[in-house]
Amino acid sequence: MASAASGGGGSLKRMGPLRVQYYIVMGAVAAAVVLATLRYMPGPAVPATTARTSGGGVVRSAPAAAAVPVPVPAVEEETGEDEQAQRRRRRRKKKGDGVVLFNFGDSNSDTGGVAAVMGIRIAPPEGRAYFHHPTGRLSDGRVILDFICESLGTPHLSPFMKPLGSNFSNGVNFAIAGSTAMPGVTTFSLDVQVDQFVFFKERCLDSIERGESAPIVEKAFPDAIYTMDIGHNDINGVLHLPYHTMLENLPPVIAEIKKAIERLHENGARKFWIHGTGALGCMPQKLSMPRDDDSGLDEHGCIASINNVCKKFNSLLSEALDELRLTLKSSTIVFVDMFAIKYDLVANHTKYGIEKPLMTCCGHGGPPYNYDPKESCMTSDKYLCKLGEKFISWDGVHFTDAANGIVASKVLSGEYNIPRVKLASLVPVPKSDD
Repeated sequence: MASAASGGGGSLKRMGPLRVQYYIVMGAVAAAVVLATLRYMPGPAVPATTARTSGGGVVRSAPAAAAVPVPVPAVEEETGEDEQAQRRRRRRKKKGDGVVLFNFGDSNSDTGGVAAVMGIRIAPPEGRAYFHHPTGRLSDGRVILDFICESLGTPHLSPFMKPLGSNFSNGVNFAIAGSTAMPGVTTFSLDVQVDQFVFFKERCLDSIERGESAPIVEKAFPDAIYTMDIGHNDINGVLHLPYHTMLENLPPVIAEIKKAIERLHENGARKFWIHGTGALGCMPQKLSMPRDDDSGLDEHGCIASINNVCKKFNSLLSEALDELRLTLKSSTIVFVDMFAIKYDLVANHTKYGIEKPLMTCCGHGGPPYNYDPKESCMTSDKYLCKLGEKFISWDGVHFTDAANGIVASKVLSGEYNIPRVKLASLVPVPKSDD
């Protein structure tokens, strides 16, 4: 191929129109560069003036500023970032920062796990009082765990089994409705939930070891609060038995709860918040069961024998936690007397603005209990209380948002706890970043 220099005098004639346009464009670019250089060129430097002090020293005055300053956007951006970083370091952490909870339990603290894992479509009016739509909770609003999270300034816990929309940065909820403490009775019994926690923790630590991000950092596990609210379904499962047989079935349930706490401790847990069972004898579900007469009811209309089983369960659980405090000396273990709290709602219902403490808000049959075991709250022919009316029972088994709020306030007060420790005291104190 011929070189450019070998074209001779006829080279201009051989140039195509594109080659001519190329040189025109290049000339324009060169002109623009020259003009830009002249525009942003600093003015001539002005020499600094000097003056001698009385001691013979020399003081130099600053040179005059350039006529046209050279823009330095990169330096300005870096300076801005430094100032923002300093403000962040000076700012104290907000309430809720660093709060991590792991919860184990049944429907009393299930925030949507059973709906997700079983594919159950929970329909309105579930969730109507707070979320205004069903969330998988078996209530018209929040469960006690939700109020606990709110009190600590952290979002509601996501269910471990929920595939969409979960956020595990502040902990995990392993509770599944219908679960028991006894293994082999239900799919997601307490031992399985603890297995799920161990799996979750190991995956987090594996990710961290590989240099990847994890929802929970390693140091958060011993600082986390481990809440447990389970045993109600175990009691329900023996209520058809003679009274003395019911009592004989309680120690194995307590042993499983104790075993779960010990295993969690082996895996780094140090702060335990354990709920006892409530007054199951006051539930419309139990009260609507056929009976010969009302001689078995107490002064507030609750079934005394069932409540006595619940109180015995709590007594055994409290004793088991006393034993664990002696062996797990590096831990904080708090027992919450849920029976005393929930029974008080019935016994002193007028104090809380509740008119019908033993009646279901969403059920069938009307007074006195509005509960039919063959019908669901989600059917079209339900008898539904007015929005805003205060009821304890939402569906005959689970509490309303209003009742759960009252219970949660007492749980958080520390007055019903052994030892008398407030939940907030278990949260690491936020520190400034200085």
